[in-house]
Amino acid sequence: MQKRYVIEIGMGADLHGGDITKAAVKAVNDAVSRCCLCGIEDILEKDVLKMHVHVKIGCTDPERLDKAAVLKAVPVGNRDIEVVKGGLNAHGLLVPVFGAGETIEIALAVLTVYVDM
Repeated sequence: MQKRYVIEIGMGADLHGGDITKAAVKAVNDAVSRCCLCGIEDILEKDVLKMHVHVKIGCTDPERLDKAAVLKAVPVGNRDIEVVKGGLNAHGLLVPVFGAGETIEIALAVLTVYVDM
């Protein structure tokens, strides 16, 4: 039976171009950057490569999200993804060398790590 081990939250933004996938990948990277899951091996004596990571993304237009690209941002473990309407967008600044538009897209990520017990 799988049990939750840790839940981590991240936020990401694409400042120029309104790319929801870029924002979501940054949100996942933000969450991952604050986690060291040494307790999986040191305390639970489980293989960290066998953990399961459930990725939940909140973004303004779930249909435009490249789920496979977001899952690649999770470095290890089995993965699945759930996408819900959420996030935020705002009027930004058009700088053509940085992106194709002036919309700032903001995505949120919740990563839940499960281990077999």
